[in-house]
Amino acid sequence: MNKRHSVLVGALAVSTLALAGCSGAASEAGGSTDGPYRVLVTGAISGQGALAANAQTSILAAQAGADAVSARGGIGGRQVELTVVDDGGDATKAVTNLREAIASGNKPDLYLNSGLSTVSAATLPVLTQNRILSFNVGPTADSADPETFPLNFDLSPSPAEYATSIAEYAKERGYRNVGVVHGSSAYGEAFSEAMETSLADGGVSSAGSEEYDVAALDMTAQLQALRNRGAEALVVDAYGAPLGYLLTSLQRLGWNIPLIGNTSVAGTSLVATPAPDGVLGTPAVENLVLQVFPSTVHDPDDAPVNAMVDAMAAKGTIPSTLILADNYDPFGLVAAAADQVGGTGDPAKLAEALEDQSVLDAAQTAFLPRYRYSAESHSPNLDQ
Repeated sequence: MNKRHSVLVGALAVSTLALAGCSGAASEAGGSTDGPYRVLVTGAISGQGALAANAQTSILAAQAGADAVSARGGIGGRQVELTVVDDGGDATKAVTNLREAIASGNKPDLYLNSGLSTVSAATLPVLTQNRILSFNVGPTADSADPETFPLNFDLSPSPAEYATSIAEYAKERGYRNVGVVHGSSAYGEAFSEAMETSLADGGVSSAGSEEYDVAALDMTAQLQALRNRGAEALVVDAYGAPLGYLLTSLQRLGWNIPLIGNTSVAGTSLVATPAPDGVLGTPAVENLVLQVFPSTVHDPDDAPVNAMVDAMAAKGTIPSTLILADNYDPFGLVAAAADQVGGTGDPAKLAEALEDQSVLDAAQTAFLPRYRYSAESHSPNLDQ
């Protein structure tokens, strides 16, 4: 099994992450075939905390990816025209922005989001109806299903892939009884189910899974339940403010337990920011390790990643970890697909080409070194 895609690093290593390298007519098939290749990227620019920081990082990655592919001749010979819109983290606003872009006469050829699965769930039906190719940072239960969304491809691995990696780590560390605490979001629930399965498959006992309301200010009851069931390590799913409340609840209990944070935790600026604005370097994260990608951790020998980071930094300050830099890769992926089919006029043909492993192997990407989309699954399928 290839595990290069997901590693776990100590929380203190996070301090290095944010600083690493510091108009033609529309065709019937959808999208224009002349002029620039139009890409619409949406993000919670006006959101709070981690939402805004991650959106900015995601947008910088998209801008860097657009510049890189344009410098190589564009997508199907067309230079990239990137439009950024602010959805504030609100799914309704994201749908409104998308519908306005479609109605403007300059329908996007490609759509990218910047994180929240609620935005994905709301926009994917509109994208499918209007035959717009899309890449998705916030997977939903069916976003990678080609039968449901044939023109969408997930950039982030599935909850099952993340869970498998964490279960393997827990087994390697010798944890005999592992608990899971997760948010009430659709992603949190899917991740929890995947963790239960992965722990069982890996021969690791489960202390159970406890769900908290993402609007809650205290998770003491859920943590106490896991403590009572003898959890020796705790897998944590939390994004944004809930992570701070969860860490405070652990301190209130005086529970000194190893914490394994999933990518939602790694994507929360709180753990990447030194005190007093964050918790980096404080006792709250002494026992925390984070699930991240190799591209998130600086490697002086990884030329594609360093080129990506340098290009992002040239556009502006990278405000968060690189865990949300996925949007660099779609440009190389679509360019490879356009080379295969001889143009960009038919998004269905581009989608079919993206299911061809030879096309994926030819794509110039950095955030992930390789994607394994197929006719059966539009998830990266990194464990295959």
